[in-house]
Amino acid sequence: MFFGQTPISWKSSKQCTVVRSSTEAKYKALADGTAEVIWLQYLLTDLQIPSASAPIIWCDNLGATYLSANLVFHAGTKYVEVDYHFVRDRVVKKKIQIRFISSQDQLADVFTKSLPTSSFTAFRFKF
Repeated sequence: MFFGQTPISWKSSKQCTVVRSSTEAKYKALADGTAEVIWLQYLLTDLQIPSASAPIIWCDNLGATYLSANLVFHAGTKYVEVDYHFVRDRVVKKKIQIRFISSQDQLADVFTKSLPTSSFTAFRFKF
């Protein structure tokens, strides 16, 4: 998580549930990220630090990005637990934004994946 240009929080962990698709896994990760953003917004409100705009959560899975904005359930999403659809509610109310980022630009990959040397070097200079 960044506050402006400053990183303030970072977390990497295994999901404790079994999922049927990468879209479902990424959507659950979006829900976890959204919950953390909500907590951080409450903290900033308590500290009387106003939010200039809706926070942006970047996702490298198009399916999860579309699922967060699309109010229509599809056959492929019937396994996604209802608990995680609070992400949609936040998007509809414009309290968060979900945006797509390509895997080539996903800075978190340097911490979570084994990368070719060229990709690692490119990511290293983006910090």
